[in-house]
Amino acid sequence: MLNAVCLDPAWFAVRVRPNHERAAERSLHGLGLEAYLPLQRVRRRWSDRIKETESVLFPGYVFCRFGYPDRMRVLNSAGVRSIVSNGKDPLPVDDSEIAAVRELLRSGRPILPSPYIQIGQRVVIRDGPLASLRGVVVRAKDACRVVVSVDAINCSIAIEVDSAAVARNVN
Repeated sequence: MLNAVCLDPAWFAVRVRPNHERAAERSLHGLGLEAYLPLQRVRRRWSDRIKETESVLFPGYVFCRFGYPDRMRVLNSAGVRSIVSNGKDPLPVDDSEIAAVRELLRSGRPILPSPYIQIGQRVVIRDGPLASLRGVVVRAKDACRVVVSVDAINCSIAIEVDSAAVARNVN
């Protein structure tokens, strides 16, 4: 049985073919759906000039607002590969997250990609004097608080590091 919330239009992340973000957005708009492709202005340097262009903020993804009954129309659109899902059910993107992306882009400030790190995730510090130190993220705001434990003596210490200096620990 479908949840009633699924029937209401919500934002979803739609995976698209490589370099087909703009075509997929146009195709979704053509179906009468609300689609959003976050673009940012970037300066590119060539050997003979510098040019300002628009670059896709999340390569391979377009956001689309639709209800559950429209999912097959979305999946059959040009350039669309899939809808980001949790198993069989499409995974909605919170309206506040879309609003935050729009606000960041409106600010005109440079936006840099950042690794997605969650509280409780094991990480390794990549840069600086603490490079190669491993720990667990216990807080993430402007900086990550990483807890490093010495299991043999049942002790832990915490340190704040720039979130750009940590990476997921694959071990």
